[in-house]
Amino acid sequence: MMERVLEQEKAITQVLAADQKSRHLLPTWQDIDVLEAITKALKPLQDFTDALSGEEYVSVSYVKPVLHLLNTNILKPEEDKAGLCEDIKKRVLDYLNEKYKDPATDELLTMATFLDPRFKTTYMSPEKLEEVRSRVATETKALEEKTATGASSTEDQSERETSTAPVQLKKPKHSLGSFFKKCSSAPPKQQGIDMELDGYLLMVTADSDSDPLEWWRLQCSHFPRISRLAKKYLCIPATSSPSERAFSTGGNIVTSSRASLKPENVDRLVFLAKNLNV
Repeated sequence: MMERVLEQEKAITQVLAADQKSRHLLPTWQDIDVLEAITKALKPLQDFTDALSGEEYVSVSYVKPVLHLLNTNILKPEEDKAGLCEDIKKRVLDYLNEKYKDPATDELLTMATFLDPRFKTTYMSPEKLEEVRSRVATETKALEEKTATGASSTEDQSERETSTAPVQLKKPKHSLGSFFKKCSSAPPKQQGIDMELDGYLLMVTADSDSDPLEWWRLQCSHFPRISRLAKKYLCIPATSSPSERAFSTGGNIVTSSRASLKPENVDRLVFLAKNLNV
């Protein structure tokens, strides 16, 4: 009988201990406040990240505008409020601003943003405009000279390969327009680049949802020199999402039943899957 009572008391003690323990696992009002503060601070950032990751292609030219948007809107701490939520926002902003404050990185981002027709000089201080223009002109000139050198060497090689073949000379025919070409003189290289820059900056800013690379493809006849430099910068992706999608596509192609595909064939299949619109 005594043993039964002791067993009952022991069972009751265990139940009470378990109940007390479960009460400690329940969130108190302080825990709820912490969770609400975290949610309030990070929910806008989550929504923005989902939208950013969902884009088909995000150029590096987006980084400066995104940082500006986070600092002035999405994560901007409210001055009249204090607490965990505002502290989280401040820490996130400090981390992002620190990450991109390196001079070389900032220079690259500034160039990419300037060459994006959606932004141009929007996120640039007026005193920095001349410096950026000068660098754009210098890099455009260097890229043009490099392209001309490469084209010249290709032509020389082609001439050497065809020099042994008999060539039948024909009398060239002149069109009426060719006489005017001889009379007109092209502007000096530097002047031509400056004219393109002036024209580019005077054009209406492109829509924020437009594709900057497509814009330059359509405008390359008006800005033949600057468009080459723009493509060089705007082809840099700002997120790892495109490469992750490419790896996923590769995983769908190279399966257990297609494990003997040659690497070059895999490259072609991935390229077609990502670029062929069926």
